[in-house]
Amino acid sequence: MIKKIYFLLIIIVISSCSSVQPLKIAISKGAGSEAYDRYGAWLKHDNSEIETIDLYYTSLGKALTILDNCDGLILSGGPDVHPARFGMPNDTALCTIDLKRDTLEFALIKKALEKKIPILAICRGAQIINIALGGNLIIDIPSMKPSDIKHQCQDKNNCFHNINIMPLTTLSSLTTNTIETVNTNHHQGIGKLAPELKATAFSADSIVEALEWINPDNKSFLIGVQWHPERMDIKASLSGRILNLFLNNVQAYRNQKKGSNFSKVDVP
Repeated sequence: MIKKIYFLLIIIVISSCSSVQPLKIAISKGAGSEAYDRYGAWLKHDNSEIETIDLYYTSLGKALTILDNCDGLILSGGPDVHPARFGMPNDTALCTIDLKRDTLEFALIKKALEKKIPILAICRGAQIINIALGGNLIIDIPSMKPSDIKHQCQDKNNCFHNINIMPLTTLSSLTTNTIETVNTNHHQGIGKLAPELKATAFSADSIVEALEWINPDNKSFLIGVQWHPERMDIKASLSGRILNLFLNNVQAYRNQKKGSNFSKVDVP
């Protein structure tokens, strides 16, 4: 009898171990072209078990329900946010707008912040979270803030510039360099920062290139970058290390949901 009970306990332990669910990461738009497909491939670079869920091709209600059961959120790059969202409703001539995307992402941001879900905001993602929190954008950098720095090129796969990283920030903890080279593909940029955010990197023409909370206490993990780490060499410090930092915080959030001790992870 004792042997049977022992055997059953072993079966239960094995079953519980094998039923561990993979990390689930929602992407505001993560499919539809090679560029969007890169987000999932990047997230799964070292862990093919990670489940990525594209939220764009579903209803808003279903997307929010899915996010409820996710461990992290990627706000991906893409077209311009409608300028009416930050008080400039007449400035649409230089914009390419996706109204569905705007509606979806503002709702996702609200839900993620309420649930303290970790957020990685990339390019458009960094811009829209700045807007959602009360900031605004430069509508068109070339015409409104021209400089020798090219933030967008015809060959978007070969367009780079340097950034200056601010000390004592999350971003600075990922590299020993104060200057890093990043890719770039944007004609808009962060204008006025939201009151709760601070800039953590700038290009040489003073465009904000990264952001985070001023005070991260009791908030979602958040890092926003204007470039595309998912398109960079994974061995580059600001690609692989941003990925690891985000995934570590996603795992910490998962542990919290399961009742384990939880704290944000500052350094991967």
